[in-house]
Amino acid sequence: MTDPRPVIRLRPKAEVRAIRHGFPWVFADELVVDRRTKAIVPGTIATLEDAERVPLGTVTVNPNSKIIARMLDRDPEAQIDRAWIAARLERALAMRARLFDQRFYRLVHAEADGLPGVIIDRFGDAAVIQPNAAWSEVMIEDLAAALCEVTGVTTVLKNASGRARTLEGLGEETVLLRGALEAPIEVPMNGATYLADLLGGQKTGLFYDQRPNHAFAARLAKDARVLDVFTHVGGFALAALAGGAAQALAVDSSAPALALAQKGAELMGASDRFDTRKGDAFEQLEALGAEGAQFDLVICDPPAFAPAKSALHSGLRAYERIARLAAPLVAPGGYLVLCSCSHAADLTQFRSSCTRGIGKAGRSGQLIHTGFAGADHPMQPQLAESGYLKALFYRLDG
Repeated sequence: MTDPRPVIRLRPKAEVRAIRHGFPWVFADELVVDRRTKAIVPGTIATLEDAERVPLGTVTVNPNSKIIARMLDRDPEAQIDRAWIAARLERALAMRARLFDQRFYRLVHAEADGLPGVIIDRFGDAAVIQPNAAWSEVMIEDLAAALCEVTGVTTVLKNASGRARTLEGLGEETVLLRGALEAPIEVPMNGATYLADLLGGQKTGLFYDQRPNHAFAARLAKDARVLDVFTHVGGFALAALAGGAAQALAVDSSAPALALAQKGAELMGASDRFDTRKGDAFEQLEALGAEGAQFDLVICDPPAFAPAKSALHSGLRAYERIARLAAPLVAPGGYLVLCSCSHAADLTQFRSSCTRGIGKAGRSGQLIHTGFAGADHPMQPQLAESGYLKALFYRLDG
């Protein structure tokens, strides 16, 4: 019996070597795109061949995306079914179970865990799936069933939102696939208690990627006055309180996020050391500067200002502005932490923008530490985009 799956073929000048060496994507201009290929239903499983008709592996195809094919398996005859998904989940779980004592972590980090475009964050007995590639949208039920089978979670949500899905031509929705959920979930991390709103919060409800950077900041926070800008549900502020901060001020534009941060501080017994300010981050930084406010530790963890190459220059200017506004708020000998989750801005570009902004504020100092995402956010070595998070820790002079 012949394989019913379609076959797609690379152009003669496509970068076959990169694909053979592990690069997981095929762009539309690298593929022979004829009427037959354009007619393939997004999310279809296909066999990828080079220009000489040599099979390279099993891929998923989406003619609506610039990333027209994503490598699923180097075996061109692999059967992509629930059992295949379960095997990938078991491998991902084995590493997280070794790394974390409690079941709160990113379980699947897309290509780096062999499930292209799929994000799964675990919150104890609940999990949130972000199906950011067409194939995972098509196979969402198999993903949910395999997830429950492998991990034992009883509640599964599908959070289908964000820029990645738009680029795939996919719609947005948040829906409960398994179990029930009535309230935000308490998440213990670095001695702090966070509240994750899995149904109504940003992304999957909590950002696990900053875990090691929260921990490093907490070491600097003993007896410190702390300012956490773009705090979300408490981010660095609650970690700083767990580290013994004298006072923490959290700034965010979202009232619901700040309410969850306040509740987290209460659960930690630290509400007397915690305060919030709602508003635009740039405006709040300017206002604090006008007030002559001073802090021993200032952290700015904004959303991606440069999510794509087209936004790189404006994004780097925004990072520079953040640094310029934040640096004057740092007391002499205090610390400034600047973060970026922009795929398009690499570490060198981001560091240059931040250092330039600090200099324009009339400050100088040491770069004492560079942080990245935690081990539950592994990098796919051939895919630079999977190493998106950067955190720069400066100690500023007088």
